[in-house]
Amino acid sequence: MTVLVTGGSRGIGAAIARRFATEGMNVVIHYNHSHEAANETARQCMRLGGQVMTASADLRSREQLIRMKEKLEDNGMSPDIVVNNAGIAHYGMLADVTDEVWDDVMAVNLRGMYLCTQLFMGPMINRRFGRIINVSSVWGLSGASCEVLYSTTKGGMNAFTKALAKELAPSGVTVNAVAPGAVDTAMNQHLDEQEQAALAEEIPVGRLAQPDEIASLVYFLALPESGYITGQVISPNGGWVT
Repeated sequence: MTVLVTGGSRGIGAAIARRFATEGMNVVIHYNHSHEAANETARQCMRLGGQVMTASADLRSREQLIRMKEKLEDNGMSPDIVVNNAGIAHYGMLADVTDEVWDDVMAVNLRGMYLCTQLFMGPMINRRFGRIINVSSVWGLSGASCEVLYSTTKGGMNAFTKALAKELAPSGVTVNAVAPGAVDTAMNQHLDEQEQAALAEEIPVGRLAQPDEIASLVYFLALPESGYITGQVISPNGGWVT
């Protein structure tokens, strides 16, 4: 089987790619600008086993995604599993959000997921097997002050997941979302050591998640034996939000 991981060059995406490679699956690592990081993740995956490809595309562009899809098909790497992981964060008061920033975050986080899913779900439907897994956020469930825009996009991902799951269930394709809490990735590197410690104190398990822990849940949802799980938003957050 083949898995496509969008935003697979670093952080949670890279951990997901490595997890699937460990199981000998074919892995497509999508990236936009992070060429060197994508190549490094690809090298790590190749050492773990399985065939690996990197593919570059701006998720906001249907034309670029169509070219990426054609490239994968030409190389026998049409995905059975799509992990919509790519996304950008935004921190700031809603009063300070410009139209341009709003449109950009919406385009990457929501339009990118929509386009990628729409383009790749057809072959899954024809095969009567497929897995679509959307990496959302705990803020899509509870909302976060100073992250209204980001929370809105992640809430939209969760709603997209629930609705599409009902649409594709008769075709043997499951759609689920993983909504992590605080994860030890570059996205949280804007916090200094004291702020990270204070954040960890708010979480009942007393620490941030590791990317591999999120990757394990994504992998579980992709298994054939997980076929009765669909339309779910599962939040590994250490008990932070219940």
